[in-house]
Amino acid sequence: MTSTAPSSDHATRRYGLLLLPAYPLLAIAGAVTQRQVFALLALALLLTALMLPQLLARRATAWLVWTAVLAGLLLGWRHGFAGLLLEAVPVLIHALLAIWFGRTLGTAEPRVARFIVAIEGAERLRQPGVVAYARQITWFWSVLLGAQAVLLAVLLLCAEHDGLLARAGMAAPLVVPERWAATWLHLGGYLLLGAAFVAEYAWRRWRLRHLPHPGLHDMLLQLVLHWPQLLRGERALAP
Repeated sequence: MTSTAPSSDHATRRYGLLLLPAYPLLAIAGAVTQRQVFALLALALLLTALMLPQLLARRATAWLVWTAVLAGLLLGWRHGFAGLLLEAVPVLIHALLAIWFGRTLGTAEPRVARFIVAIEGAERLRQPGVVAYARQITWFWSVLLGAQAVLLAVLLLCAEHDGLLARAGMAAPLVVPERWAATWLHLGGYLLLGAAFVAEYAWRRWRLRHLPHPGLHDMLLQLVLHWPQLLRGERALAP
């Protein structure tokens, strides 16, 4: 019985991840067609994918939160704000992730150290060079995500026709073509993070080449399986 529950939980997380690729497609469709319904569907899908494990576990609080947020999205859609909410999502995600990584830099256990322990075990941090590397890569992700959040905010403000400044009747200091802004907001930024993740994995294998490393597929799988533990901010090492 004890092995069935974790297996089911892991499968649920995988199903949630399978929903996510449809999010950028719906977001781009909304930006290109200017139809608010695509923005609404994208937001609803993102909300459902993120909350799927709690929803399938039949937790009353999760269902209440999901229903309330969905009702808010429907209300925003009826008033024409679904597109604006969708455009703000990437800025918020990158800003929160930058803070999530950066807030651990002043501690003895930077965020990447906790990733390493979750994926490879606590003994990994005791091997030569791993602790210093974990802090350096935590800096890397903090800076990259923070820079992305700033760039995405600029695109949101300065898009040629639908930017916040244009909607307010103000002249933007930098005018960005609408299609380029929408593409980077909803797709390009996430592709950059994916490319950075793969590049960091390759750099790690070279930089710590004196150590064995798990394959990329195995590392991604372990990251998915331990994601709730990492989100809760559990410490890497027992006190």
